[in-house]
Amino acid sequence: MKTIEEINQRIKDGDAVVVTATEMTQIVRENGAEKAAEDIDVVTTGTFGAMCSSGAFLNFGHTDPPIKMTKTFLNGVESYSGLAAVDTYIGATQPSRNPDVGIEYGGAHVIEDLINGKDVELVADSYGTDCYPLTEVKTQVNLENLNDAVMINPRNSYQNYAAAVNSTDEPIYTYMGTLLPNMGNVSFSSAGGLSPLLNDPYFQTIGLGTKIFLCGAEGYVIGEGTQHSTEVKRENGVPVDGAGTMMLKGDMKQMDHEFIRGATMPKYGSTLFVGVGVPIPVLNSDIAKRTAIADEDITCRVTDYGVARRSKPTILETNYQELRSGSIEINGVEVETSPLSSYKKAVKIAKELQSWIENGKFLLTSPVNLLAHEGYSPNPLKLGGKLLL
Repeated sequence: MKTIEEINQRIKDGDAVVVTATEMTQIVRENGAEKAAEDIDVVTTGTFGAMCSSGAFLNFGHTDPPIKMTKTFLNGVESYSGLAAVDTYIGATQPSRNPDVGIEYGGAHVIEDLINGKDVELVADSYGTDCYPLTEVKTQVNLENLNDAVMINPRNSYQNYAAAVNSTDEPIYTYMGTLLPNMGNVSFSSAGGLSPLLNDPYFQTIGLGTKIFLCGAEGYVIGEGTQHSTEVKRENGVPVDGAGTMMLKGDMKQMDHEFIRGATMPKYGSTLFVGVGVPIPVLNSDIAKRTAIADEDITCRVTDYGVARRSKPTILETNYQELRSGSIEINGVEVETSPLSSYKKAVKIAKELQSWIENGKFLLTSPVNLLAHEGYSPNPLKLGGKLLL
């Protein structure tokens, strides 16, 4: 048994042994979980994928005379201003109001532009009050001259996620990318054995206050993400469905453009590719065993996105080793597979976090409350007591 305090002292002394989740898999295979728990202090994880449920709170500072913004647009993308005078929240999937751009540019691109140091056009109006008499403003802002730019992502880093196919006779356009007709391709999105919540499937170390790598800066877990679910089927201890999620917070002014990207899914709209890395303290042999999970041990359901229902039919179950091979067999036919997330970038995130810890730049934190590991299940939308399908 070890404690986070003991591990932090080893980090300060330069004695901590830190490995990536990929390296840990091999270490446990060769030496066993008991020995690995003795030898290894921290396992680093990483993922870089499309996380639509992301956004940022921005504070612009007061104009002279002051304004109480009620409608706010950043590069033509509306952000929510029902907060206070000059606070706003911009969501990653909000599309531009510019008809020439439409869904090709959205809140995700505004966030990327700000982190990349670009100027962004701010247009806002107001009904005017005695204390906030100004009724409109138009100016340029950038990350440096914003009072605050705080990324708050309601739902990031799904524990697992289904792969997608399309059984219809026409292509369909989804947040999982373009899906070809007649199951012509398979799209999936996960870092598999490197993924943060798959390395701590029962949330033994992750919770409110856990310090993480978020888009190249220090960030924090601030609780369960929306749609967090614990009532799931498990194989090898890990869920076969989406299951757990995290709500995350970070300072955009400290972030690195390399680890965040605005993107557009054809005919779907904008999304934000977010880089997340979570350190897993190896407190005991059970945690060591969990962090040794490999792609071939993680079951993933292939589901039919051609069926426009909340619960999509499962075509088959596979694993991430097979998905990452480039093709899987469906009904006797080899079908090409393609990842939406970047495994290469996930590896880089895990190694970057490993370097931070080894060099004493990053200490672990003890969560105030661990993420819920039971009793959480998202509810379907209901209208007037009737299920909305």
